[in-house]
Amino acid sequence: MIAASVIGNALEWFDFIVYALLAGTISKLFFPSDDPMTSILLGFATFGIAFVARPIGGIVFGLYADRHGRKKALGLIFVMMAVATGMVAFLPTYAAIGIAAPALLLICRMLQGFSAGGEFGSATAVLIEFAPRGSKGFFGSLQMCSQALAVVAAAVFVFLLSRNLSPADFESWGWRMPFLAGAIVGPIGFYFRTRLSETPEFERAVKAEASAASVPLPAMIKRHRVELLAAIGLFAAVTGPNYVNTVYMPSIAIARHGVAQSDAMLAVLAVALVMAVLIPVFGWLADKVSRVNLAISGMAGTAVMYSVLFPFYMAAPSATSFLWLQLGYAAAYAALVGASCTLAIEHFPVLARATGGATGYNIATMVFGGMCPFWLALLDKAGGTYAPMIYIVVTMGIGIFGAVLLGRQSEGSARRAQIGGG
Repeated sequence: MIAASVIGNALEWFDFIVYALLAGTISKLFFPSDDPMTSILLGFATFGIAFVARPIGGIVFGLYADRHGRKKALGLIFVMMAVATGMVAFLPTYAAIGIAAPALLLICRMLQGFSAGGEFGSATAVLIEFAPRGSKGFFGSLQMCSQALAVVAAAVFVFLLSRNLSPADFESWGWRMPFLAGAIVGPIGFYFRTRLSETPEFERAVKAEASAASVPLPAMIKRHRVELLAAIGLFAAVTGPNYVNTVYMPSIAIARHGVAQSDAMLAVLAVALVMAVLIPVFGWLADKVSRVNLAISGMAGTAVMYSVLFPFYMAAPSATSFLWLQLGYAAAYAALVGASCTLAIEHFPVLARATGGATGYNIATMVFGGMCPFWLALLDKAGGTYAPMIYIVVTMGIGIFGAVLLGRQSEGSARRAQIGGG
């Protein structure tokens, strides 16, 4: 059950992180320019525009999962993600077909974004609905743990390729290999998901109140607007820093600060390993203490840690200072992530959980995550070198607002939320 639930989220993040780590190469091949920073900006813009499709996919697949079951939705989502990832591996570059190359790349990213939009809400609903009593925090944290493991896989893959291939071979065909590997995982993931059983909570919900399955989206949003607003706030704090540190900072460290690509990959790998260990620990802790308080502590710690370490890095950019920046951030951020996933989604009733969770997550990801590398790169080009630190502090404030909203409702009543209740 756990493997079937998290494998899609892992593939989603493998794809996104591979694209992010290869942003410099992809930008050069698909958006050639005399100014390297302009190429990176165009590459980040393509990365970010794909996130526009995420809320649409989240709503479409969320409604489907809440009406027809988690199992059917997750199988369809995984096939679409694997196909979109594999298509990138075979795209001709700008040198081969001109302007059609970036257009095709954009289509692939939009398809990936649409399918990935439905993944988080449905898969997380499965995890917390299958979780034993008193373990929802731990099980929900496994979704975010899978993201960290996907970052490990992506960083290792790109690191090995960059270390063992010449620059010419890497640009010619090496960069395609991670995307091809992601597509090959497709049949394996689909097999796991076809063997996934429907969650007992969902089956009970359908039997108890079948009419709730046909509640229109506007009614769901109106009925659960506080939960939705809180989820957007919490996921703003989760997604914003994540994209700053796993997408933007490695690319800028390589392109502008003289950090070698292999050193940047090692830093990303080290951070992902730390988070893969710490996130489930904090997820377990979130079942023992207040999830709201743990999330707020993680957000405050992340803001403080980044405010201290980012100026230290900018004063003397190097592989070592970059590693310290990443590790310090990860230690505090893991507490936030370990508590927030379950906290944001468990407050929705069963028959609105996949839709509500996906909508909140994808709106936050689109607004605060996907486009932030582009805006930060634009600000960096204009001289706003401290923009990443300010951005993270602001998103932590938004996240604390979301946690406080949920804190006004007792966690006990949230766990006892009944089908169709508000």
